[in-house]
Amino acid sequence: MVMKTRRSKATLLGLAGTLAAGLLAGCSGSTGAERPDNRITVWSQENLPPRMAATQKVVDRFEKETGVKVDLVGVDETQLPQLIMSAAAAGKLPDVIGAVPMGQVWQMYGNGLLNTEVADQVVKDLHPETFNSNALSLTADGGTRLGVPSDAWLQILVYRKDLFAKAGLDAPDSYASALKAAAKLDKGGRDGISLASDPSDVFTQQSFEDLALANGCELVDEAGEPALDSPACRNAFTAYNDLARKHGAPGSQTVDTTRATYFAGKSSMAVWSSFLLDEMAGLRDDALPSCSDCKKDPKFLARNTGIVTSLKGPDGKEPAQFGEITSWAVTRTAETGASRKFIEYMMGKGYADWFGMAPEGKIPVRTGTPEKPGSFQQAWRGSVMGVDHRESMQKAYPPALLDRLVTGVGDMKRWGLTQGQGTLVGATNGELPVAKAIGAMTSGQISPEQAAKEANDEVSALQKSLQ
Repeated sequence: MVMKTRRSKATLLGLAGTLAAGLLAGCSGSTGAERPDNRITVWSQENLPPRMAATQKVVDRFEKETGVKVDLVGVDETQLPQLIMSAAAAGKLPDVIGAVPMGQVWQMYGNGLLNTEVADQVVKDLHPETFNSNALSLTADGGTRLGVPSDAWLQILVYRKDLFAKAGLDAPDSYASALKAAAKLDKGGRDGISLASDPSDVFTQQSFEDLALANGCELVDEAGEPALDSPACRNAFTAYNDLARKHGAPGSQTVDTTRATYFAGKSSMAVWSSFLLDEMAGLRDDALPSCSDCKKDPKFLARNTGIVTSLKGPDGKEPAQFGEITSWAVTRTAETGASRKFIEYMMGKGYADWFGMAPEGKIPVRTGTPEKPGSFQQAWRGSVMGVDHRESMQKAYPPALLDRLVTGVGDMKRWGLTQGQGTLVGATNGELPVAKAIGAMTSGQISPEQAAKEANDEVSALQKSLQ
């Protein structure tokens, strides 16, 4: 994600809030809530053609069963902030937005663009006890429900368990074991690890947050003050530098190169999201494992890969799990009745089809219904993943891994949200202060201590600009 100016998106979002406030104050008579026509516009960030087609099938059933008309529009995650700004300025906000990450939900909330009452009513109608409690907590501002949490993906560390066994190494579930393995296996034309360092990619920031949380490093302290220059964070930057710079591939590493290097058998570990699982199982022709053994056996890499779902650093109190929860968001000008019906359908009758589009990266956060507890989790395990080739989750991977993925949603932690700094989190995802610091550090321009300080200074400046 390339930024043209240091605060371009924060400025745009501030302008969006100003424009939206004027629209909401001056054009309230044009809201869908006051002139219901039983037709809603739904934006979905699941905008890949196969997923749009799968969503449209569910929409068609919903329209037939309810009589509500739905205009489905695919939007790109990176473009959503500006699209929301333009839509607010034109008085044409969509009614509902699907697959919205937590940071973007908070950005919209901070700009006064959400109808939180409808989201709250949907969760109550569907029974809160059927949702993962951590997912509900992370998508709320205290007692205010921001959106309806739908599904999650987890950040995972994959490693070549065959190489680890041969070298007598333990699973890399801690800073110490990961650093030891990276150093020992960094030989023979194979890197110790594939780890993101691209300063313009949010994936780099996500990868660092994963390791940082494991060490008790937080974006802000309990008082809401930036804390990236704390001892725990400086140690996290140092560990990241040791892994990525000393034992990773040279040059800027991206979301694509980290995967490609591991798939080619040229690294012993990689940090990626759970979306990797279908590709690693050889189910996508455009992202097939290409290691020498993989050419004869497409399942070789999946069979010889171990997966760590949570890490622990020396300063951390317990292992931590990073991930993302996406939600259904209702906008301030939505037609409330039809929007509520639609989301309840997508979290009920249409839910298995929704998370079944890409089950490896859409772990359901609603476990079941009051009548059938656990039914959605059971359906998820049997969901078929893949693009060019298809296979169920439970056939491709062992039950123990699926258990850890489900459990990981409950253990998930995120920077700033529990400290009430969700709007700041959203802004950092746009401006990428941590990714920029990581890029400068891993290229040798600055030290880990300087990276921690620079990232912290920029977060402080961002926080002040949002006040």
